Amino acid sequence: MLDAVLLNMRHHGRIAVCGMITQYNLDEPKGIKNLLHIGFKWIQMKGYTHHNYYHLYPKFLDLVLHYIREKKMVYVEDIVEGLESGPAALVGHFNGLNFGKQVVVVARE
Repeated sequence: MLDAVLLNMRHHGRIAVCGMITQYNLDEPKGIKNLLHIGFKWIQMKGYTHHNYYHLYPKFLDLVLHYIREKKMVYVEDIVEGLESGPAALVGHFNGLNFGKQVVVVARE
């Protein structure tokens, strides 16, 4: 996907890199073919993890919980039914097949 992104980036564009779960379990990570565009377009790429901003989490919750409660902000869940669906959902998660938070519903009340 990064190859396609690099082709479509504007000059002086910025790319934030956080997590690459599709790469975690590969025997050999996939390479980038359009790397030259970073130099030609003066693109900046910077990596981060949740650890960099964990101190801001309480402030974030104060800001967004109001919007979530009023349904002005929604989050996406990819839900599968049954414990037997769990292994496939996990494998799909590591292959980037899910969208949003992956949830396995074991039982409904």
